[in-house]
Amino acid sequence: MSAEPAVERVEEAEDGVRRVRGNDYRMLRPPERFTPELRVSVIVPAYGAQDKLDLVLQALARQTYPAELTEIIVVDNGSTPPLRLPEGTAARLVVCEQPGRAPARNAGLGEATGDVIHWLDSDVVLTPGAIEAHMRWHHTAPYLSVTGYIRFTSAPLPAVLPDDLEAAFEPAQPHAWLVGLVERTDGLTNNPIRPFSLHVGGATSVSARLVRAAGPMDDDLIVGQDTEMGYRLYQAGAVFVPEPQARAYHLGPTMRMRDQQRIDRVSHAFVADRIPAYQWLRTHPTRQWKVPNVTAVLDGTAGYETVRAGVDALLASTVTDLSVVLVGPWDTLDRDRRAPLKDPNLDLVLVHGHYEHESRVHLATTEEVHPSVPFVLRLPPGRVPGEDSLARLLALARAEGLGLIEVLPAEAPEGAVPARLERASSFARARLVARPGEPLDDAVAEVSGVRRVVAEEYGFGDEPGELLGRRAAYKARVQAQADAARLAKEAERLRGQVAKWRDEAARWRKSTVELRREVGTLRRQLRAAQRPQEGVRAVLARRMKRVLTGRTRG
Repeated sequence: MSAEPAVERVEEAEDGVRRVRGNDYRMLRPPERFTPELRVSVIVPAYGAQDKLDLVLQALARQTYPAELTEIIVVDNGSTPPLRLPEGTAARLVVCEQPGRAPARNAGLGEATGDVIHWLDSDVVLTPGAIEAHMRWHHTAPYLSVTGYIRFTSAPLPAVLPDDLEAAFEPAQPHAWLVGLVERTDGLTNNPIRPFSLHVGGATSVSARLVRAAGPMDDDLIVGQDTEMGYRLYQAGAVFVPEPQARAYHLGPTMRMRDQQRIDRVSHAFVADRIPAYQWLRTHPTRQWKVPNVTAVLDGTAGYETVRAGVDALLASTVTDLSVVLVGPWDTLDRDRRAPLKDPNLDLVLVHGHYEHESRVHLATTEEVHPSVPFVLRLPPGRVPGEDSLARLLALARAEGLGLIEVLPAEAPEGAVPARLERASSFARARLVARPGEPLDDAVAEVSGVRRVVAEEYGFGDEPGELLGRRAAYKARVQAQADAARLAKEAERLRGQVAKWRDEAARWRKSTVELRREVGTLRRQLRAAQRPQEGVRAVLARRMKRVLTGRTRG
């Protein structure tokens, strides 16, 4: 720690663990001075590059966070020659022969004992206060993922790490993508769509509790493991915090910086199947993915016609990135082959037979929802969604960052069960912060928000409607797009006509002004011409008067 003693202790909120709404972590306000209590495990996967690893370990030895609370695990991922640890280091060496960063990190994770897991690449040199800056946040809440700021240096490697890292490694380039993401989203606080993208494996620390909930890194992935892990942490309730005081230098450019387009090509091919939030990668209108965007859960015992009405309406929905779980005692069915009409479980048999081979319907004895599915729709018997009902609910949830939407008819009787669209990450967060005995929905209301909507306004009914089918829905959508294009073209034509009329009116106004000027000029000229004529008439009149007067006198 720094020379000045740390005396300030983070106090727990009166009602338990502090509750962050969405990703707006600003209410946590970590203190500059605090009493360190949490252990941190720094996991450093490495393959070759002994000279860089030596500098990384020297930087770890200079950290201001207490050494007795810091565990350093170096994972040799099959280096030739094998890596060695410098004499006197506090780090432990683990060997992982399976190639790849994800297996290496998982090997280190299996050895870690800390309250916080700090991922660190073997070519990232931390500034002395970096880990302390991370841990300051982790002492305020148990569900954080904190990422430091990396700068990329091309300076020659020193034999021994100098005291002044800035002098040795600057000028360096910032992590432009990360800085841009933080700036665009006001520090990731304004309801960002993908806050988990901040989970950069080279300089990120995560609550070990969250890591246990999310599971280890996916070693099936070649690249993109950090982002996919970040998504599962998000599903487990994580809040993502950028910490500018946690600074580090990356020794040389990354593989992505050297060849981003080719790396993205490989990454996108795999992560699209695993991260439903990347809807922009799921461009096919109907195909199914490993992790669907929505899973609907229904009671399979509610009666054949009732179950079929709900399931078929969902399968005909405009949301195709969807799976259905039908819960029922399917493992107990013993079909009566001789007298099927007298079978007491006939409705269950019919439901099972009707959907047994539908790939999007899973017949389960207990509720089974993949932990990476972002939205869960709980549809009670008798609630039949319209073709676009689910799409509208999803749009509302995303626009307002809602954790729960309840759907009830306008004239619902007392005690009626609503349909519910639940955001899995919000419920995971709520479980982390809920007080003993507190209804989970109340905690969800605080961490994300809850809305109640009228079923009829969102297209729900109590009777099955006409199912247009995907082809008819596609035709209707194409027709709607054509109509929209036609109307847009007509509107453009009318705008052009209006502009033409405005130009014409302007010309008329101009012509009117010019005519008025010409009339004024003519009038002035006429008056000027009339003045001499009036003078001549006056002279003649006087002369005539004198003549007539003289003759009269004579």
